[in-house]
Amino acid sequence: MEIDGIISAILIGIVIGVLGRLVVPGRQRIGVLWTILVGIVAALIGSALAAAFGVADTKGVDWVEWLIQIGLAALGVAALDRTKAGR
Repeated sequence: MEIDGIISAILIGIVIGVLGRLVVPGRQRIGVLWTILVGIVAALIGSALAAAFGVADTKGVDWVEWLIQIGLAALGVAALDRTKAGR
């Protein structure tokens, strides 16, 4: 992966992580770095799932892919928040 790919993954991870965090109700007890990491992982897994379902490349905005990524980020934020709350 080249430097522009890493930078774009971080930027997309920030956006996906923040949107996923906004979907989860209440206050989350995770930091910004965890949100970004969850967003990056959700973006990568969401892209793979969208490609597997054949909805990754459409003629316009890939709304289905974004929804999958945001949903995965919300699940990741909620799961990480639960593990942090148990401590």
